[in-house]
Amino acid sequence: MILDKINKPNDVQQIPEEDLPLLAQEIREFLIRNLSDTGGHLASNMGAVELTIALHRVFWLPQDKLIWDVGHQCYAHKILTGRKESFGNLRKANGMSGFPKRSESNCDSFDTGHSSTSISAGLGYVKARDLNKENYHVVSIIGDGALTGGMAYEALNNAADLEKNFTIILNDNNMSISDNVGGMSAYLDSIRTAVGYTDLKMNVAATLNKIPRVGEKLVGSIRRAKGSIKQLVIPGMLFENMGITYLGPVDGHNIKQMVGILKRAKRLEGAVLVHVLTEKGRGYDPAVRHPARFHGTAPFEIETGLPKKRTGLACYTDIFSTVMRKFGDRNKKVVAVTAAMPSGTGLRRFANMFPERFFDVGIAEEHAVTFAAGLALGGLIPVVAMYSSFLQRAFDQLMHDVCMQNLHVVFAIDRAGLVGSDGETHHGCFDLSYLSMMPNMTVMAPKNKWELSDMLKFAVAYDGPIAVRYPRGEAYTGLEEYRAPIEYGVFDVIEEGSEIALVAVGSMVKEAERVRDILKGDGREVTLVNARFVKPLDTKMLDKLAKSHRLIVTMEENVKAGGFGEQVIGYYNNEKVDVSVLQIAIGDAFVPHGSVGYLMKQVGIDAESVVERIKEYEGF
Repeated sequence: MILDKINKPNDVQQIPEEDLPLLAQEIREFLIRNLSDTGGHLASNMGAVELTIALHRVFWLPQDKLIWDVGHQCYAHKILTGRKESFGNLRKANGMSGFPKRSESNCDSFDTGHSSTSISAGLGYVKARDLNKENYHVVSIIGDGALTGGMAYEALNNAADLEKNFTIILNDNNMSISDNVGGMSAYLDSIRTAVGYTDLKMNVAATLNKIPRVGEKLVGSIRRAKGSIKQLVIPGMLFENMGITYLGPVDGHNIKQMVGILKRAKRLEGAVLVHVLTEKGRGYDPAVRHPARFHGTAPFEIETGLPKKRTGLACYTDIFSTVMRKFGDRNKKVVAVTAAMPSGTGLRRFANMFPERFFDVGIAEEHAVTFAAGLALGGLIPVVAMYSSFLQRAFDQLMHDVCMQNLHVVFAIDRAGLVGSDGETHHGCFDLSYLSMMPNMTVMAPKNKWELSDMLKFAVAYDGPIAVRYPRGEAYTGLEEYRAPIEYGVFDVIEEGSEIALVAVGSMVKEAERVRDILKGDGREVTLVNARFVKPLDTKMLDKLAKSHRLIVTMEENVKAGGFGEQVIGYYNNEKVDVSVLQIAIGDAFVPHGSVGYLMKQVGIDAESVVERIKEYEGF
């Protein structure tokens, strides 16, 4: 196998050119075989195989820097840098990350996981290189989806001023390869980027500028004429008008063509954007037909593409999807907003049934939140559905544009808490902290699937900023009998005892049940409280608990700093209430990837760890 010859960085440069298509095929087979067991980002990686090979043929790692936007398309890069033996533990605890990780390899130049960052990071590398008088190439690879993020345009605006080379790859997998890949585009690119032409262009401009009075006018006229011609025949004028040289489009599955255009790009001064057309999921029919489903997939059967494990149980996202569809029928003022994740957030059904009331703004979380503020001011009830980790990118807009104006915007926050195999960049462990600090914001978390439905109904009927945060995965079906009506700012007592009060938020209610059972088995008296509202606190309940219990245990799937537990401790301290509080939460560290159960144990918020902490606290 050709792949057997790839064992360390730059080995691909020794592979004969005629063997590269076979290498691409072997990489795809390798990815399908391994990801069918581990799960992972399949479709994006299948589409970027030839692009990655071409990059590794032209650039020398780790001296040159490849910066992958988001990073979920970096699997071929990891293979070509000598990490193929680690794929058996991909995204598992203590195994290889599914994203670029500087601690994993010096060929990974930037830790990523969120979108639209690569051009900014690359520009920083370029400036550092030039100031340090070093000599290496910097390449940022960004997808057409990530290019919808405003941060990318901020970076492009800065990149236009560069004098030294900076290569940006636009990996466009949202269109088929069209006629502009053909002869005229290739011919124009080859002339404009040829060394002789580039040198001639600079020499002519320099000579004309020396002619008194008329030189600058001549240069300006030539440039305007050139621009007019380009406008007719070159599709990248948006970038050209920003001062960035545009090359392409080029067939992203033709390694020879891409190697040629990348070599030309690295010879040019300033910022250069190479437009590459690829097909998401290429080489695996199920992923081509269903790229969204194979964006991030669980282990699957290779023959059919179907998941290996299917429980049939509804997840929290499914519950949200069903409730939103019902809102669509019952309340014409309800509209839905998401940032490039209609399927991931469960809004696809709403979008299909009520397309005029559904808004996908692309990967632009900041815009999504302020856009929702405008919708609210216009008399609508916007429901913004977003993953917790991504919502934090819109902190300023949440604070100033929604909360400061006290607008009725509902935030449906999916993937809250620990999400598992995607790791640090995707855990939703901070939302309770940053949302609770915002004036006018109300923050809720459901204990099970029925309470999620009830909370969403409450949130739509409410008047003001309100967030409902819920975890990834199967919706909890326990405690169905405890479905008390939701009252604003009121906790829900599930079981009343004495001695120890477990006050749990959302997903941690299930864990608190297990803690209760273990403690009761030891002969302890336990109260179990469902803290439906993180903000506002149910201070009446907290006062009552303090009078009848010697220990209050707060439990949350969020960081300690600024979280629910700290708010409870703050309240008791301010009111000078003499009661002991044990805060169960995630410590001051980023949590790596692994299964949710494993990670909960590692950070000490699983039932057994909580029981141990309680016993230690009480001196048992």
